[in-house]
Amino acid sequence: MDRISVNRFSFRRKGSHKKNKEENAEPEFNFSTLSYISQDEAEKMNEELLSEYAFNEVQLLELAGYSSAVATAKCYPVEKMTRDNGAILVCCGPGYNGGVGLVCARHLKLLGYRPTVFYPVKSNMASICDSLSRQCESMDLPFLSYFPSESHLIQDSYNLVVDALFGFRFKPPVKDTFASVIETLKKVEIPICSVDVPSGWGAESVSPDGLQPELLISIAAPKRCAKLFQGKFHYLGGRFVPRTLEQKFDLKLPPYPGTDCVVELKTQKSTEDEKPDDTGE
Repeated sequence: MDRISVNRFSFRRKGSHKKNKEENAEPEFNFSTLSYISQDEAEKMNEELLSEYAFNEVQLLELAGYSSAVATAKCYPVEKMTRDNGAILVCCGPGYNGGVGLVCARHLKLLGYRPTVFYPVKSNMASICDSLSRQCESMDLPFLSYFPSESHLIQDSYNLVVDALFGFRFKPPVKDTFASVIETLKKVEIPICSVDVPSGWGAESVSPDGLQPELLISIAAPKRCAKLFQGKFHYLGGRFVPRTLEQKFDLKLPPYPGTDCVVELKTQKSTEDEKPDDTGE
C-alpha cells in the first residue's frame, strides 16, 4: 500500500482562514475625510480624462448614465413601485447632464422600468445627444412634447423623477424654458433623483430656489454643494477615475464594493442620525 505524504496537504488551524480574511480586509473608510471638489477641479478633472487619459465624451456619458440608473434602481426597486409598472420621468437639460440623463433613461428601460423622457432643448453636444435620443426612441421610450404644468399630473403618472437638467457647470439662477419646469418639480411629492448636482444649485453652493432631491448621484467625485445635501440617499457613481488622477487631485473616496459601479455615501442626515442623544446613548 502506498504511503501518503503529509507534505502534499495543507493543514489550517481552526479559525485561521477567518483570521487571515480579517487581516487582509481593507480598513473601513472614514467618511469625515471624504473629498468634495470645486467647479474648477471638476472641470480640470474632466479635461484630463479627455486629454491625458484619452477618454471621449461618449464613454464618460455612458459610464455616468449607467451608474445613475444603477443607483436609482438600488434605492427604488421596480417591484416596489405602484404606478404604471415602474413609470419614471427623466428630465434632460441642454448640456452634459442632459446626455447623462438620456443614457440613464435607456438603462432604466433595460432594468425593467418604464421611463418617459422630457428633453425640450437640443444639447450643445448635438451630434452625440442626437444619437443618444435615437437610441431611446428605438427602444420605444416616449418623449414628452410639453411639460405638465401641474405637479399632480406628474405624481399621478410617475413613481419618481430623474433630474438631469443641469450639472456642475451650471451657475444660478435658472432661466428661460427651465424656470417653470423647476418650479413645478419643486411641488411634486414623489422622490426626485438628481444627477451630480441638484438642478438650480451651483457646484459649490445650495440654492433655496433649486430642487431638494431625495437621492443625489455624484459623478466621479462629490461636488462641494453635496456637503449640505439633506436627502435620504447619496451615491457616488462612475468607477472610471484612474488611481493616478485621484492621487493628483488628492481625492479621498471610498472603495467601490465588489464589482459595483456605485458606492453609497453618508448624507448629512444619516451622520446626524448616528450622533448620540443628550443622554449619551
